[in-house]
Amino acid sequence: MSMDLAKNLYKKMPDVFTKARKKFGRGLTLAEKVLVSHADNFDAQTWERGKAMLALRPDRVAMQDATAQMAMLQFMQANKKKAAVPSTIHCDHLIRAEMGSEKDLLRAMDENKEVYNFLASAAKKYGIGFWKPGAGIIHQVVLENYAFPGGLIIGTDSHTPNGGGLGMLAIGVGGADAGEVMAGLLWEVLHPKLIGIRLTGKLNGWASPKDVILYLCGLLTVKGGTNKIVEYFGPGAETISATGKGTICNMGAELGATTSVFPFDQKMVAYLNITDRADLANLAISNKELLVADPEVYQSPEKYYDQIVEVDLSKLEPHVVGPHTPDLARPISKMAAEAKEKGYPIEVKAALIGSCTNSSYEDISRSAHIAKQGMKAGLKAKASFLVSPGSERIYHTMKRDGFLETFEKMGGTVLSNSCGPCIGQWKRADGVKGKADSIVSSFNRNFPGRNDGINETLSFLASPEVVTAYALSGDLGFDPVNGTLKGADGKEFKLEPPQGEELPAKGFAKGEEGFVAPAENGEGLTVDIPPTSERLQLLQPFPRWDGKDFEKLPLLIKTKGKTTTDHISPAGPWLKFRGHLDKISDNMFLGANNAFSSEPGKGTNVLTGESNLTIAQIARAYKAQGIGSVVVGDENYGEGSSREHAAMSPRFLNVRVVITKSFARIHETNLKKQGILALTFADPRDYEKIEQQDRISVTGLNSLAPGKPVQVTIHKADGNALTIQANHSITEQQIAWFKAGSALNALN
Repeated sequence: MSMDLAKNLYKKMPDVFTKARKKFGRGLTLAEKVLVSHADNFDAQTWERGKAMLALRPDRVAMQDATAQMAMLQFMQANKKKAAVPSTIHCDHLIRAEMGSEKDLLRAMDENKEVYNFLASAAKKYGIGFWKPGAGIIHQVVLENYAFPGGLIIGTDSHTPNGGGLGMLAIGVGGADAGEVMAGLLWEVLHPKLIGIRLTGKLNGWASPKDVILYLCGLLTVKGGTNKIVEYFGPGAETISATGKGTICNMGAELGATTSVFPFDQKMVAYLNITDRADLANLAISNKELLVADPEVYQSPEKYYDQIVEVDLSKLEPHVVGPHTPDLARPISKMAAEAKEKGYPIEVKAALIGSCTNSSYEDISRSAHIAKQGMKAGLKAKASFLVSPGSERIYHTMKRDGFLETFEKMGGTVLSNSCGPCIGQWKRADGVKGKADSIVSSFNRNFPGRNDGINETLSFLASPEVVTAYALSGDLGFDPVNGTLKGADGKEFKLEPPQGEELPAKGFAKGEEGFVAPAENGEGLTVDIPPTSERLQLLQPFPRWDGKDFEKLPLLIKTKGKTTTDHISPAGPWLKFRGHLDKISDNMFLGANNAFSSEPGKGTNVLTGESNLTIAQIARAYKAQGIGSVVVGDENYGEGSSREHAAMSPRFLNVRVVITKSFARIHETNLKKQGILALTFADPRDYEKIEQQDRISVTGLNSLAPGKPVQVTIHKADGNALTIQANHSITEQQIAWFKAGSALNALN
């Protein structure tokens, strides 16, 4: 399938590139080449970075089981017979990590039977590939099977950019976007600006690809990539393995970036060859000039990128980021002093490696090398040590080459090929609510409560080999580069820098791949949704806009500080309700800090005066009286996961407007898709003017237009009122969504 997509794409690229060079009056970056070759109508498209909306035609859609439920329920509303583009569903998010691979998988099959049956039956009917539970984590499986240089894929998970490791633009989206593309519609995204990262030198010693992105997170921050594509280039890029490139692109999501990408090179050829895609590798080789930036871009990058960052890989140190945010970064050599200064608990309670970010053969082999050194000195893991393989292919190769045995002898537990602790699907035996512990992982995200559901846990991120060293030491202050460990004989010894292989010398071992192909013709098939299900619920269309202004709506919540989609719609135990909008809406804002409450997720019903209610309880009370409400948010509101429930639940519970200092990209789009008015304060200081008892009006909605500010009136409890300006990024098409009540309503 990818071979046909690539052939057709490469055939049309030269003509489009000629047009684009003429239109732009210059050469093209790699990101621009992929964007222009996927434009729905290149000639009619406006190209203006940071301003224009691009109308694109993705090659493929990928969905994970938690978000696929809502994506498929929305797709079904479109009444199409078959997905219009190649699409796949991957069952990786609903498997809880507790007892180890085999038992966890069996329990998941039982617990999630309804959901898996629904997804499998929908996939079979609508021409969608289905990857069974245990087959692997979506991004690893996409990299092994579907990613190809120059392609454009959208995925219902924010770490979809992993595919940039094979030179494609892979972009995380909400389920509504996926459903619409599968229904045959084009896909809209703000024309991203470009950050060019020039890599020189070569990684050495303890430094790994993970350290490139950890360093950049500290440098650029979680907002530094918002509405931007991060494009890597330079001689250093060619020294990093394809899976290492994938790690770097995967965590570009932590910069807020639209996506990240590397130019096609020999490392990608090697990976395509070893994953049984030599024909695709040869095709890409013969079209290499299409799959890298034009030569003049590399000669004068400052003329082509909006920002340039230089990184000398030879000088890069291993980094650790956290706690609570991925942009609090420092070299590992400074960790001990900072931990002491800030009072971080020094004992490492858990060390976790693997995940979609770091479970390549290279990662596992380098980690195993550290584990073997520790065991040779008579050591075992002092912290709970958990390993999450990325796919069946990785798992069986780990087993064949002895790495599985190494980790188990060290005291580790190998979990199922799934997300597990990375997304809160972890029953942590020693975690205590209210108690601050330090844990270290090679995952991508570390927001409070993200891994173990305990907000007090201090979660740090590092490379898998550094995390393995932490497992041996059990000490957050340990510096494996410069420090020593005490062996079983009492003698001090120093770990050698990790060694491993980028790719297995014997090739990848084959196991039960877990792929189920769709029916040739699914028209006569039915989708399995039990009428009494507590986990699945057919969607009802949201009501259309009634044509009236929003007058004196109560403030539902004013969130303070970091408000991620985890805060708005927590996962963990709520994951099981991802297909049931009514039930999952009870989790709305449970993790958010309310400016007017000392307890997260709680607030006051301003109509009755009753306090200490959950935000969902308040919203349901307003909705029962036919009253809409307003949410006010801080900077980068909605960062993190792509979960559209963070937009669908507010819409379901009658939130009409969200006003923030700024939005994260995916969440802002998700709000618009569901018919919520997404506004930003023209003057961010106006955020401070909003008080708990205020009523908020948004007027002039009949003249809502792209680029035209909106008037917001804040009615105070004492009878006074003040008027402020709010901006928006709403396009003509998105105004149609707002008027129709949602993007899907507009489609129908």
